[in-house]
Amino acid sequence: MKQKTFHLLSTLIVLLALALSACGTSATPTAAPVTEAPVATQAPTEAPTEAPTEAPAAPANPNLILATTTSTQDSGLLDVLVPMFEEQTGYKVQTVAVGTGEALKMGEEGNADVLLVHAPSSEVTFMDGGSGQDRFLVMHNDFILVGPAADPAGIKGLGPKDAFVAIYNAGAPFVTRADDSGTYKKEVSFWTKAALEPKGQSWYIETGQGMGASLTVASEKGAYILTDRATYLANKDKLQLEILLEGNNALLNVYHVITVNQTKWPKVNYEGALAFANFMIDPATQEVIGTFGVDKYGQQLFVPDADKTDADLGL
Repeated sequence: MKQKTFHLLSTLIVLLALALSACGTSATPTAAPVTEAPVATQAPTEAPTEAPTEAPAAPANPNLILATTTSTQDSGLLDVLVPMFEEQTGYKVQTVAVGTGEALKMGEEGNADVLLVHAPSSEVTFMDGGSGQDRFLVMHNDFILVGPAADPAGIKGLGPKDAFVAIYNAGAPFVTRADDSGTYKKEVSFWTKAALEPKGQSWYIETGQGMGASLTVASEKGAYILTDRATYLANKDKLQLEILLEGNNALLNVYHVITVNQTKWPKVNYEGALAFANFMIDPATQEVIGTFGVDKYGQQLFVPDADKTDADLGL
């Protein structure tokens, strides 16, 4: 009996072993999931970045002397335009603000490279004499006659010639720059038309100074003075002066830019002068000129004219 039981157990053990062996050999191992390589996609586009603004190539001679009128300086216009020009071109501008007569003299002597002036008849003489090489119309505004609100000479409503006659006859204080500037030349033209000579009269006050300083003197003296509109508006809040005569065609104030003749003066920076002249008549600069003063004074101080001719302005 024991022997049968032993054989039975042995048989069962063998069968169990075979079964386990069969299970081990027939089981198919589960393959690890294959991770596919990600499909290549276009790299995300980065936000475009602006190319860095390249500094302008340094000019061979970066130093430029600009001789100009005190009105362009005193009005604040050059404080806007000169930095623009320097940034765009790499030139460094030395501005000499004097009367137009002195600016033209600097050009005649080769002591300036480029001029920005407002005395057309004197400019023509300058060009005819061979001192200038290029001349371009830039802009205009107008002259105005200002004085105390009381208007002791009664000039309001008169024309320029009659106004100067009235001032002379009244012996009313009148301030003159007496500096051969474009403004002074215009003033003298009115005295000449009226056949009057105010020089030497006690009421005729000569300053020998620029427009801004002369306006201050006129305000302190309660005097009349001829001024460009731009400088008056730029200083109006500090003055006790009112506009008494304006709007006459004879009061037009026209500015040109002139390059000094390099043939006559080989050492002048003609390349820089021409760059400045072209900058002044460039449409972008003309737009700046046309809007200058509007935000502060409610009106433009200069009218851009590069697209016009002298004949268009009656010159």
